[in-house]
Amino acid sequence: MRTARFTLDPAFTIGEVNPRLFGSFVEHLGRCVYTGIFEPGHPTADDAGLRQDVLDLVRELGVTAIRYPGGNFVSGYKWEDSVGPVEDRPRRLDLAWRSTETNRFGLSEYIAFLKKIGPQAEPMMAVNLGTRGVAEALELQEYANHPSGTALSDLRAEHGDKDPFGIKLWCLGNEMDGPWQTGHKTAEEYGRVAAETARAMRQIDPDLELVACGSSGQSMETFAEWEATVLKETYDLVDHISLHAYYEPHDGDIDSFLASAVDMESFIENVVATCDHIGARLKSKKRINLSFDEWNVWYMAKTQAEVSALDWPEAPRLLEDNYSLTDAVVFGSLLIALLRHADRVTVACLAQLVNVIAPIMTEPGGPAWRQTTFFPFAQASKYGRGEVLDVRVDSPTYETKKYGEADLLHATAVRAEDGSVTVFAVNRSRTESLPLDVALSGLDLTEVVEHSALADADPDARNTLAEPERVVPHPVRGTQLRDGALTASLEPLSWNVIRLR
Repeated sequence: MRTARFTLDPAFTIGEVNPRLFGSFVEHLGRCVYTGIFEPGHPTADDAGLRQDVLDLVRELGVTAIRYPGGNFVSGYKWEDSVGPVEDRPRRLDLAWRSTETNRFGLSEYIAFLKKIGPQAEPMMAVNLGTRGVAEALELQEYANHPSGTALSDLRAEHGDKDPFGIKLWCLGNEMDGPWQTGHKTAEEYGRVAAETARAMRQIDPDLELVACGSSGQSMETFAEWEATVLKETYDLVDHISLHAYYEPHDGDIDSFLASAVDMESFIENVVATCDHIGARLKSKKRINLSFDEWNVWYMAKTQAEVSALDWPEAPRLLEDNYSLTDAVVFGSLLIALLRHADRVTVACLAQLVNVIAPIMTEPGGPAWRQTTFFPFAQASKYGRGEVLDVRVDSPTYETKKYGEADLLHATAVRAEDGSVTVFAVNRSRTESLPLDVALSGLDLTEVVEHSALADADPDARNTLAEPERVVPHPVRGTQLRDGALTASLEPLSWNVIRLR
């Protein structure tokens, strides 16, 4: 196979990686919360009912901002139900997922969960603009953030949380462009309520960071027009606009599935163009950044039947996709796409954290384990901090039904503060190794610290309860750094991390 090539030069960069790029998402959906992160009575549970085996894996995963409580769930959410004595909290029907919500885990428990992860874990709270509006958002903000001396801030203290939660990052609703959303709105309707909510919330705290709802996918009929209409109303009031995207193979077309990041990068670039167009029309010097606050591989085609069959159970097994090696390679490529646009994508949330299309799986009363997708995220979060270098690949290509000609190599590189560089690379070829040459210009690098690959002879290999470590990264030998050039061979269908110093 022809060699893939690119050049790394610190004079050519994309931008600094915001730590929030490695965010995640906890929704009251299926077993994400109950028997996922929260299971009183589990052998590892602490006094608050949080599974410490899960907490250990979440820390290892390296997540930062964690979006909560939805998702579709938030459009029917009454925040008051989730605070105060647990025994007094009401049970509610959750229309989004045809389940019964007990509210045993609520706002205070969410904040406590973040604190136990560590200081890197930041709250990202969504407000309900589906069935509720400005008044309820303000009440939640007062309860969560005001120090004391008002009815709701004093109620928080009465509930056991004297110190305010200090939530700075807020989502103004969720997927309001989607007809499936409870309280779905037109772009005009949503733009007005988002603007009024943002304006009112900023009267309490001008320094909040606010995310307006963008399109739920690039394939939505209203895509781009939705963003333009919403931003005309909210441009000077919000900091980010959201993007959501999920990928799965269709009709057995694995080659197109492997090129899913082609669509993700196009989505990002089209939203950036729309944002900047509206900014120019408004003659604003402000720049709107992107919050890619839902992304993943998700076998969505089976979800509707799963949900329709439910009869209001508590914490049913929903969306528990078991990821293959192929899924993990696509997943890694999506991470590369986010890093390649770090100048504008300043928040990103892997949906979701535990059990529900998640990198971490659990069994009630039993163990927790890492899915194949756990490893690319953990490695990117650990080594993808710093400045993204501008990578322009010269790669062999292949034909896809969905995206036309696509590069076999998908890659990016991040330079850390200490000058070390990490290359993240995916080989999309299912059958052949891909030779790689990287020219290093202006970089004082002398050795390969590590070349790690996630690959397997079986593209369908998975980690399961029975075989929790069937697929793990392995070291790659033969990668060399000599005379200002890096040479490597990328195994077929592989995610690669090459660390240089």
